[in-house]
Amino acid sequence: MIAETISPQELQSIGNLQSLHAFSQRVFQPEPGERLVFGEGPEHARLLLLGEAPGEKEAETGRPFVGNSGRLLNKYLENADIAREEAYLTNVIKVRPPGNRKPKMAEVKEAAPILLRQIELIHPAIIVCLGSIAVHAIVDPKSKITEIRGTWLEKDGIRIMPTYHPSAVFRDENKRELLKQDLFSVATMLNKLG
Repeated sequence: MIAETISPQELQSIGNLQSLHAFSQRVFQPEPGERLVFGEGPEHARLLLLGEAPGEKEAETGRPFVGNSGRLLNKYLENADIAREEAYLTNVIKVRPPGNRKPKMAEVKEAAPILLRQIELIHPAIIVCLGSIAVHAIVDPKSKITEIRGTWLEKDGIRIMPTYHPSAVFRDENKRELLKQDLFSVATMLNKLG
């Protein structure tokens, strides 16, 4: 999945998302017939929605959250009065893992420097971590989503809302209302921050 070693000096010299996207295309190796999914949204969005890795539809189109999970997320964002087009959407891992498996912690560690630079360049006020992989990448690798979901955290001046990934709702109906509640909490915080 990662084809090249990431140089911290080179990464810090990248000053915008377009250049970071080009850098990511050198570093990440998608499967044949698939595309890199870097992210989309306003370059300086106040809200960043962070998933784990692209699924099949995402790898096909090169866009984040366009499959079933994305449609569900869009519906819940709309219900919470959050405009998707005003948020930046991305994933920890920028290419689909082989067999659509869950990313391994070693892959998360390898991908983290690019993600962290992406966050620095966007500088959102709020990050919504959608699922445990997102939480492990930017909060703590030992965190349990079931213990911290729905609780506001703060890191480097950015407010973080850990919640379930929309795909979790398909496997466990009880998580549906919790995900909705968390997105309403995010909407309230966005309004509060102005």
